[in-house]
This record gives sequence, structure tokens and C-alpha cells, in this order.
Amino acid sequence: MDNDIKMKADKINFFYGNTQALKSVDLNIFSNRVTALIGPSGCGKSTFIRLFNRMNELIAGTKLTGKIYIDGEDINSPCIEAVDIRRRVGMVFQKPNPFPKSIFDNIAYGLRVNGIKNKDFIEEKVVQTLKKAALWEEVKCRLKESALGLSGGQQQRLCIARCLAVETEVILFDEPCASLDPISTGKIEELILELKKDYTIVIVTHNMQQAARVSDYTGFFLLGELIEFGRTQDIFTAPKDKRTEAYITGRFG
Repeated sequence: MDNDIKMKADKINFFYGNTQALKSVDLNIFSNRVTALIGPSGCGKSTFIRLFNRMNELIAGTKLTGKIYIDGEDINSPCIEAVDIRRRVGMVFQKPNPFPKSIFDNIAYGLRVNGIKNKDFIEEKVVQTLKKAALWEEVKCRLKESALGLSGGQQQRLCIARCLAVETEVILFDEPCASLDPISTGKIEELILELKKDYTIVIVTHNMQQAARVSDYTGFFLLGELIEFGRTQDIFTAPKDKRTEAYITGRFG
């Protein structure tokens, strides 16, 4: 396995009220790799990745035990602001969620919120991130138009560009292609493979073919437990746990 650990979950237990959603999860996320999390609905995958950018703390009545680290720092330490973690660890959701603003302002917004006022810098960053998100050629003449006029696949790539603009280090994808057609899905997958050169990526997906295509590592979750984790090729061709094998071969899930 790779030695360069970007994020680490250590003995994570998570509760919604009295309901335990995650049970003693240990997992390493390696730098510049794609880690896929698979498993049936309700098994804790999305809950787990939302811990990496402190999204779950916005939900009342939740409780976390254990530690999550980024570059060796405890992200829940009192001296670390949630807003700083969410800048470093961006998230792309199942349904594209562009702001009801222009394409340009969707990307510029995060820069302005972070106190950047230099117009030339903002313009340069918008162009740069749209290119990184493989969207520039499709929208370069439409930057002042509403982002809501883009197709679903374009909106999703815009949301990815929005993450990239604020110097994110890790990108969490929660079922990013669930609402997209096969062509748009292919573009997102190509983009993920390109982005891992510069970013660390975690993707939750129900699509096991997608996990096999894009990821370097795969973790299989079941009923809040991480059953098995390893190189994707090993998980799909020679799983060590019978439950992993049963899920991958379609016997349940």
C-alpha cells in the first residue's frame, strides 16, 4: 500500500441520537489516489465521508467518537475551524447544486468569501478551474449566463470547479453520477482520473463498475462496519471476506 496518508479515520463511531450509524471504522485515505466506498443503501458510506469535512456536525443530536486526521492533524480539534476544513476538503453531492448565479459567479463566490478582491486574480482563477474541470470549452462564451441553464452533467462539473477554486486538497464525491446519463457519467469519470494527479479523491458509489474503473482502493461497508478495504483489483478479484464477495457478485444489495 502507499505510504503517504492524506486522511485517516481512527476507531470512528457515529450516532444519530441513539442509533449507531458507524461502528469502529479504521481507514486510511492515500494522497493522489481515488478511494471508492461501496455497499448497500443505508450502510454508512455517506455518513462516513461527511465526517471528513465536518458536515455531520450540522445535524442536531449526533455524536462522534474516535479521531479523523488530515496531514496528521485532528480535524475536530477546538483550534481548527470547520470552515477551514471545508475549504481543504471539498464535497460534490449526488444532485448538482449550482448557486442561482452566473457561471462566473458560481466559481468567484468562494474566492470572494475567502477575502480575495483582486479582479484579475479572480478572472484567472475562474478560467483555470473551468479548464481543470473540463468545462471551459463548453461555457467560455456563456460565463454571464445563469448556471441553472447548464445540463445536469455540466452543472456537476461546475460544482467540481467550484471546489477547485478555493485550493481544496481533498474532494469527496457522494454518488456524483447518480442523476446523470451515461455520456455525462463518462466525462465525470475521466475528470476524476485526471484530477487525482493533483488531488486526493474519495467517491461513494452504488455502481460497482464505476468503482472498478476509477478507484485505486475500495472499502466495502455493511451495516455501519467497514468489512474490507484494499486495492481495488484485489477487492474485486479476490475478496477476503465472504460478505464482500456476496455483495460484489450481486447476491445481495
